[in-house]
This record gives sequence, C-alpha cells and structure tokens, in this order.
Amino acid sequence: MDEIRVTVNGQERSCAGSGPHTRLLDWLREGGLTGAKEGCAEGECGACAVLVARPDGPGRSRWTAVNACLPPAAAFDGQEIVTAEGLGSAPGPRGPGRLHPVQQEMAARGGSQCGYCTPGFVCAMAAEYYRPDRAAAGPDPAGPPRPGTAAAGEEHAADHECGPNGFDLHALSGNLCRCTGYRPIRDAAYALGAPEAGDELLRRQEEPAPAPRPTRAAAEGAAFVRPADLEELFGHLAREPRARLVAGATDLGVEVNIRHARPPLVLAVARLEPLRALEVGEERIEIGAALSLSEVERGLAGRVPLLDRLFPQFASRLIRNAATLGGNLGTGSPIGDSAPVLLALGASVVLASAEGEREVPLDEYYTGYRQSVRRPDEIIRAVRIPRPLAEQVAFHKIAKRRFDDISSVAVAVAVQLDGGTVASARIGLGGVAATPIRASRTEQALAGRPWTRETVAAAAATMAGEGTPIDDMRASARYRSAMLEQALLKFWAQTQPAPVPEVSR
Repeated sequence: MDEIRVTVNGQERSCAGSGPHTRLLDWLREGGLTGAKEGCAEGECGACAVLVARPDGPGRSRWTAVNACLPPAAAFDGQEIVTAEGLGSAPGPRGPGRLHPVQQEMAARGGSQCGYCTPGFVCAMAAEYYRPDRAAAGPDPAGPPRPGTAAAGEEHAADHECGPNGFDLHALSGNLCRCTGYRPIRDAAYALGAPEAGDELLRRQEEPAPAPRPTRAAAEGAAFVRPADLEELFGHLAREPRARLVAGATDLGVEVNIRHARPPLVLAVARLEPLRALEVGEERIEIGAALSLSEVERGLAGRVPLLDRLFPQFASRLIRNAATLGGNLGTGSPIGDSAPVLLALGASVVLASAEGEREVPLDEYYTGYRQSVRRPDEIIRAVRIPRPLAEQVAFHKIAKRRFDDISSVAVAVAVQLDGGTVASARIGLGGVAATPIRASRTEQALAGRPWTRETVAAAAATMAGEGTPIDDMRASARYRSAMLEQALLKFWAQTQPAPVPEVSR
C-alpha cells in the first residue's frame, strides 16, 4: 500500500492505518480535528463541511467546500484541506490567536447557539468569502442570476438571496441549522468585507492546486486505487468487474454510510484528465464525465440555459462541488435530476473501454431499473449535447423542499418554435418510470401544431399518462400524473408575453 499523505491546515499528515473505506470525516476526527461533525451521513446537512484546494484555471486554485462524510480519506492523497480549526490562528509564540473574519462575524451576530452545525457553516461561508471577484460580481458567475437575484454588477441591497457585499446565499444551501435560526447567519454572511491583501488563504488561490498522483490503499480484502491513466483504469476493470467507479462519492458515500456497502475495489476517476475536458463547438458541446457540476456551471457560463435551470435545484452547492454528470447518469437512478434535462437536450453519452469508444443516445442508454447498455469494462467518458439548442426551455422539479431534496417528479422541456408553430419538442421525465424517459407521445402531440393553449392542453392530457408512476413515500401515482400535466401547462404559460398593465386616465 502506498503511504497516503494529506496536507491539513498547512501540515502534512499520514493516513497510515486508514482503510480504503475510511471516510475523510472519520480520519480528521480521529486525528483530533473534531470541528467537522457527523450529522446526516448523506451530505444533506453540511455539518461536516471542509475546504479543499481545487483547480481554477491555469496556475490558480479555488477553495471549495465539500462534505467530509461521503468521500474516503484516500481520495485526498496529496491534496490540501482546511478545516474550521485551520481558518483562524491559534495562540502561539507570536502572540494571541485571532478569529477568521467569517468566524468573527458569526460570533458577533449571534450565528451560533449549540454550535454543532457552526463549523460546517463557517467552512461553506469561507468558500464564498474567497470566491474570486465576489464583491464586484454579485451572484456566483457560474451561471445567470437566479430568480429573485440581481444581475451581476447591479445593486444588491434589496436582494434577499445576494447581499450588498456580493455574497451569494445559495453557497449555504447545503448547511442546515436546527436551533439558531437563519437570519443571524445570513446577517453574518452579508456583513463580510473583502479579504485583506495579506490573507494567506487568499494568497494560496494564486497558486495551482496540487496535482493528482496515483494512489493505492488496501486493507481487509478491499482496495482504493487512483489510476495514473485510462490504460491502468481499464486494466483494473478487466481484472475486477465488480469495481465501483467514484468521482465525488456523493452516491457511493451514502451506500457506504447507510447501507454499509464495501465494494472490493474503488477506482477514483475524478482527476483523470481525459474525463475532465469541456469543449464548446459550433455543432456540439462535450462535457467531461468527471467534471464537478460546479465546474461545468462555471465553464459553460450560461451557454446552455436548460442546464442553468437545473443547477440551482440539483441538491446543494456542497454536493455540486463534488457530484458529476458521469456519476449521476452512471447510477441509473430514475430520480436523478440530470437525466431528464439531458434527454430534453438530445444528449448522448460517450462510452470508453480498452477497445475504443462508442456514442450512445441517452434515450437508448437505460435498459431497466439502474441498468444500462454500458458494459462492465466501459466507463462514461463524456456527455455530448448537440447544437443549436432549443430556445424555449424549462425544468420543473416537484419535491417537498424547494432546494436540497430528492424529486418526486422532474420534467425538462425544450421546444423550438417557428413562428407560432412547434418545430420540435423534446421532453425528459424523471420519477415516473423505472428509468428516466422521454415523453414521446406528448412530443408527437406537439410537433407541427400551433403553440396555443388548446394544443398544449391536449398534449398535457397526454403527458399525464406518460410513464408508469407508482405510489411510494414521496408521492402517489395520481399526484405524479397530475404534476406531469400541470408542468406542461405551466411551461406554456411561462412562454406567453406578460400582459401590459392598463394605464388609468
């Protein structure tokens, strides 16, 4: 086994004795860094958040907040981590320690009561504190302004989701507090100024993130391997068909924590360069399967409007900082949020193996519940989206919470109009069948028809019968069918021009 070493709060630490399934959270706490807490063990509460130095363009890095309860510690071999303990300075020979500005504002404005969730909030808040050009840019420039937010560079004072200092409150969407109340936490976030010029963590972002290095950890009949290249990856897949691929561990981590899964071999692919390309061409857009959703969001910069509808509703920023399109599609879940959107975009997946590559349309990829045409020796290398893109798009996610929740029904619509006629329509559905599906009969009911209330009402009635919805803990079959119908009617209403108010004389 290789010696796995991780730089934590500026000091290199050994992972000796940790197994391939030892979580980053457990390893940190066993080493005395108990700020990060175990809350939900599913990446939903943010009590375990830490900062990781991730690439942010040539020669730069970005402090990125991630959940420590999901990924294995071995995945951070050679990487840099900052915990809540590492943000402030401890007392020492040079004098008394001092709080980090984020910690100071949380304390001054009453942002903590029991304190259990506070270290996670502080780390997520610090990631936004150090976001490049935060004060000038306003909402995260990863995508267009969200509903209710001011556009970049505009006044933010009246904006309930972005503060006057440019702090995007959605940076904290993955952090839950049970006792303090969110107003003082928001007040602390909105009171933050710009980092001082001599701030060490700010200076660190001017240097590249640590390069990935091949890693191997083995214990008790299981192994964690970060291959050096695709050739090595394919070799492992050939020898062990039960191997699990992992990028952000937002799915496998839950299985390890909740279901006590222990795959015999975990293959880390998040840092393999062939899986991290983002290419925007005239005829198509290709997204590397191992890019995190936050990286995709920043890289596309609003060029795929339907994806921009998806990103804010896909779990939380903490999860999007680790989760990937390849992982979300690879799990085959019928309620994965990205599949309906990519179906509506007409996307395909690029499958790669030692024998070469093949491209499969996404609507031909799934064969059954969590089953697909992908062979055990293949990986998803990239997702391809054809251009041009439809002009009228929408993504409707029906869930019990507005953010950070699993969908009961997901509907993605992409319609191209030619004058007042539907030139083309693609609709992706999630949560109404054993796999994500296209609403083919509804598409046919729209194609070539006038874009009128009557046409859409008839098509919506057809859409209510798409799929094979079931009754479960999240929703009834009847409710799911009703939501399918209403989603299309809502989409039509949103495409209509706003009525001109009457002027009183």
